Amino acid sequence: MDASEPKVPLVEMRGIRKSFPGVTACDGVDLRLGRGEVLALLGENGAGKSTLMNVLAGLYRPDEGEIRIGGKPVEIRSPRDSAAHGVGMVHQNFMLVDTMTVAENVVLGMAGLPLVPDMAEVKRSVLELAEKYGLRVDPDAYVWQLSVGEQQRVEILKQLYRKAEILVLDEPTAVLTPQESEELNVVVQRMKAEGKSAVFITHKMEEVMTFSDRVMVLRKGKVVVEKVTSETSPRDLAKLMVGREVLFRVEKKSFEPGAVILELKDVRALDDRGLPALRDLSLKVRAGEILGIAGVAGNGQRELSEVITGLRPVSSGGISINCVETTNKTPLEIIRSGVSHIPQDRIAVGAVGDMSVASNLAMKGYRDAPISRGVLLLPRRILDLARRMIESFRIATPSPETRVKFLSGGNIQKTILAREIESCRSLLVAVYPSRGLDIGATEAVRKELVAQRDAGMAVLLVSEDIEELLSVADTVLVLYEGRAMGTFPSAEADPEELGLLMAGVERKETVS
Repeated sequence: MDASEPKVPLVEMRGIRKSFPGVTACDGVDLRLGRGEVLALLGENGAGKSTLMNVLAGLYRPDEGEIRIGGKPVEIRSPRDSAAHGVGMVHQNFMLVDTMTVAENVVLGMAGLPLVPDMAEVKRSVLELAEKYGLRVDPDAYVWQLSVGEQQRVEILKQLYRKAEILVLDEPTAVLTPQESEELNVVVQRMKAEGKSAVFITHKMEEVMTFSDRVMVLRKGKVVVEKVTSETSPRDLAKLMVGREVLFRVEKKSFEPGAVILELKDVRALDDRGLPALRDLSLKVRAGEILGIAGVAGNGQRELSEVITGLRPVSSGGISINCVETTNKTPLEIIRSGVSHIPQDRIAVGAVGDMSVASNLAMKGYRDAPISRGVLLLPRRILDLARRMIESFRIATPSPETRVKFLSGGNIQKTILAREIESCRSLLVAVYPSRGLDIGATEAVRKELVAQRDAGMAVLLVSEDIEELLSVADTVLVLYEGRAMGTFPSAEADPEELGLLMAGVERKETVS
């Protein structure tokens, strides 16, 4: 190993092995974490990062290996066991109950509480922790009323309230503005100063350099290197992850937009709670253009993609695709107009876990040749199509017939990307297409979006990653509470100003 080991490990994981059908996710992994240390865990999709941390968090039991905490062997059979040993995990998809208050979520399911907890005391303690760590949040607020950044604060407060000494953060800044990411770093540094430790899983190189003391890279379930963060660089780490040089900026031709493909005029729509989600939103996307939608999750991005693709009704206003009115058309009618959709929720909307990779890849084309003849599907041709797409998009799967639910989250996303990009004929609606993907896969996705644009497609790209928007998009529209805060060329965008707009701070001057 390149880095010196922590002298007195707070956590040791020795020889951890964990397999799933057809896949060895962790293959004899050793991990050491010192007190007051932050360890970044890097690796491609399917490298075993989340599996390893889910073993520590008690969500999986290892097939082999040993866990030591404070130098003593421990057996972690459940999340409750993990919490009893001071481990707290903040998942990328927050484990909060929307209809309960912050304080209620903090103590929900906590062991050792009386049947009727003293909620006044809980609120007081939550406020004290919030003040101590700079995690501003109202303990009486309902979770559904909070921004995504505030919800993450609640998740961290929940673990601190439960006396977590080891915090595991899974993609901690994936849904935060740049300002919120800086605030999170302050919280982590305060925890470090108290002797608490953290492991965070990420694909963002700037996070590694900013947050961590050491970095460990996994590839195909094995540790390939450990380094002291100050002794490495983003470029070196990227190469170690994927085994080749990675370009950090996408090369693309000059912006030459064509005819208007997608147009929204004064569109209004409601969210699932019946509250306004889109408020008089107007926009245009032209052939050969990538329009980036910037915003913190929960500000109308999901509803925007759904009204375009026929998954959510418009309450007023109009939508047209290729100059044809498509307002409130069915999803099948939208698909037949040449629209592809990479959805926000890949598990619930994008893929069917109990179906094979091949079947998921064929979902858009099963009605037509060459994979069907009349009402008959042609299994051999479906498999041939799947093998070609698996190779092209580097989907890590034991076989085309493996059920999708056995793939890593990143490889499920690659399956959806392959299907939707392959079938796009006019408009590609891509919602967080690189979320959860490793740096090599992210590079490939960004290149593919630009290739679609260069082929004359219109691309609507929804992303919270400002670097991605500035690298890939031609034009950027910032969405806040369902309203357009401003539209301007990406070449003229200032990252700090974008972050302020995403937080609802008005621009002094808007170019439309």
